[in-house]
Amino acid sequence: MVEKYKFISNSLSMIVNRLAQSITAFVLTAAIARNLGAEAIGQYLLAYSYYFIFVGIASQGLKILFTRELACEPQKTSVYLMSGTCLQLIFSLLSYGALVIVVFLLPYSSKTSTLCYIMGLTIIPFALSNVTEAIFQAKEKMHLIAIATVPVYVLRLIIMIWAMHLKYGIESLGGILFCSETLILVIEWIIITQLVKIQWQIDKEFVWNTIKISRTFFAIEAIAVISSRIEILILSLLGNEFLVGLFGAILQLLQPFLIIANSITVAMFPRLSKVVDQGREKQQQITESFIEILLTMGLPLFIGLLFFGKDLLIFIYDSSFAQASLALSISAMSLLLLPFTRTLCSLLVANHFEIVNLRELVITTTLGSLGGVALVSRYQLVGAAIMALLMTIIAFSQYVYFTYTLLFPLNLWRVIRRPVIISTLMLFVFLILKTINLDFLFTLIIAIFSYILFVIFLSIHVLGGIHIVRKKIVKMMKF
Repeated sequence: MVEKYKFISNSLSMIVNRLAQSITAFVLTAAIARNLGAEAIGQYLLAYSYYFIFVGIASQGLKILFTRELACEPQKTSVYLMSGTCLQLIFSLLSYGALVIVVFLLPYSSKTSTLCYIMGLTIIPFALSNVTEAIFQAKEKMHLIAIATVPVYVLRLIIMIWAMHLKYGIESLGGILFCSETLILVIEWIIITQLVKIQWQIDKEFVWNTIKISRTFFAIEAIAVISSRIEILILSLLGNEFLVGLFGAILQLLQPFLIIANSITVAMFPRLSKVVDQGREKQQQITESFIEILLTMGLPLFIGLLFFGKDLLIFIYDSSFAQASLALSISAMSLLLLPFTRTLCSLLVANHFEIVNLRELVITTTLGSLGGVALVSRYQLVGAAIMALLMTIIAFSQYVYFTYTLLFPLNLWRVIRRPVIISTLMLFVFLILKTINLDFLFTLIIAIFSYILFVIFLSIHVLGGIHIVRKKIVKMMKF
């Protein structure tokens, strides 16, 4: 029972953290669109993409490794904190240097390049905070991450919007991002000093062994982050920054689902790592339940975007973004497969099959990039959307195949049954809303409210009825 409540608490904490990050990014994108235009969005998202790629290369591999190892060996926390931070600092400095060289060599405008250099500095504080967050995750104290980050995200958004109203340029937003991530790092270190007895020494043997062990993780994350941003990079080189802005607007509309999916899988990962020794049946039960949860969100969202994607683009941004509606519909198809890829990726790493993830990323990125160059050069924005969907399909096929051959088969009917029920109910709601043609804000509110009601009613039914749910709530409150 304690484990169950701890998991719920951790999941909610990560969801709050990721939602705050997603919502503030969403609002910021809309604010840039309305104040500075689509080209400015393109410049900001391109700079953020380079930052995201190089910070992922520098830090995400270590974060996953540290989380997995500390979940099994919590007594080594102090060693991981100090020596891991030292190692992470070296990698982040090398990564920033690589970013500067790459951007300098590519044919971007001086304004775009300057923004990339400024925003790239954020690699250092963000990478260092990944070490402390790995410790919080391994100790299953994810609420501390939310405490350190969420207020800063909100404050950052306010300052950025204020800066735009004062007519500061897009470069100032990069500087604000760097300062905010530095503040998060300071807060997390203040918190972690209350949890860990710090030993102010560097274990050179640990550093060297970590480099050797983490090579696969670094390769996986390096290819993964490049794969996640490859459409924007190709668009920036074969198209222009205006198209990058349109495609970035599409990605922002999908971000709420992606943030929730990432939060749930991050919270799930320590639990999966711990039950590896308890047999495949337990792992299968956890895996299928999480795929079902993510499909319950992804499938109705996909249907909703098919009906109202164009209206949503105009509502959030402005009428110039309506031309991205077809690309949005194509990109939204990935919502049907992402619940599988995100969950199965974590499952394979928990079982020490990270080499499979590396193989998948190499194949997906290679085939997707080759196809993407042809698609983007011919179809521009729509080509980028097709490229993103193609890469998702390739990844999905590989993850399902290796899960079946190395671990266990998935019970697909058990996974999709309830998501299909909720999506069918939402389909009727969307048809009615499309027919009566209300103001879009009212349409959005009614759709969200209907979805929440359907999920609540189905959850109550699954748990055994209203009386059983009431008893569980009372029992939880007493606990």
